Amino acid sequence: MRRVLVTGGAGYIGSHTCLELLNAGFEITVVDNLSNSTEESLQRVSTLTGKEIAFVEVDLQDVRGLDTVFSKGDFETVIHFAALKAVGESVSQPLQYYQNNVTGTINLCQAMQSHGVTDLVFSSSATVYGLPKILPLTEQSETLIHEVTNPYGRTKLMVEFVLKDWQRACPEMNIALLRYFNPVGAHVSGQIGEDPSGLPNNLLPYVSQVAVGKLEKLGVFGDDYETSDGTGVRDYIHVVDLAVGHVLAVKKLSEKPGVVTYNLGTGIGYSVFQIIAAFEEASGRKIPFEILPRRTGDIAACYADPSLAKLELGWTANRGIQEMCVDGWRWQSNNPNGYAS
Repeated sequence: MRRVLVTGGAGYIGSHTCLELLNAGFEITVVDNLSNSTEESLQRVSTLTGKEIAFVEVDLQDVRGLDTVFSKGDFETVIHFAALKAVGESVSQPLQYYQNNVTGTINLCQAMQSHGVTDLVFSSSATVYGLPKILPLTEQSETLIHEVTNPYGRTKLMVEFVLKDWQRACPEMNIALLRYFNPVGAHVSGQIGEDPSGLPNNLLPYVSQVAVGKLEKLGVFGDDYETSDGTGVRDYIHVVDLAVGHVLAVKKLSEKPGVVTYNLGTGIGYSVFQIIAAFEEASGRKIPFEILPRRTGDIAACYADPSLAKLELGWTANRGIQEMCVDGWRWQSNNPNGYAS
């Protein structure tokens, strides 16, 4: 049985990945500072799987606390989710994002090195591609730091550089860089899902909260893009498919591949209006919206070529947009106030 440390494991993607890891027979320990999450998510994962999760409340800035976790854990693999991730907030608070996301990751790497842990799965992002020149995006698409449109994305790309340099200096390291597109949906049980603090930063949780009556209407930022209906097009991936991708990445690292990079997306782009229509069908609720000016830095379209992940991991996104919306609505309607319901 492989022992896995999951940083940020109480969060949205982290909790779903913990569930898939437990179902696959892994033993896991979660560290999380609970700044944007709650331990309730892990308790629900334990209930759903019938398995215990060791949890330690630790911030990655706490070097001594992190060392204590590693001293007690005897881990073989680390999956690193812990990061601040709100694009708008990263623009207004860049130092906090660089400190948390970059320095926190370096602290984690130093702890891994001190304790002889050689396998790392890193939660990266499609934001590292900046403004796409050619679609779909492949793993070989350019990643230029000056073209990434916000500090959040730059922290992700910086960490990728750090990890590649580290592995070059320490060839025994095996690192998977997983570039997510737009995770949505929830576990089919409706017991765990996305629970953003304050106003949602992403489209689907915002639509969900409008449907459940928590928010009045959706703001659609721009309807004059060069797309099929004028609204922005994105590659949405079901969070459970994404979680399964992490389990397969952990298994891939046992082959000692060095550094590998994978896009995790569906390869299909959906517009804002298509998402609204799909969610209205899933929920049976009307989603009122208003057209607002474009946001600075937003792009017309972004979607993945996920063929490398299929070839090397045997991974495919199996859940379509209807399932994403149905599962997302089940979570939101069962938990109108998230984990505080």
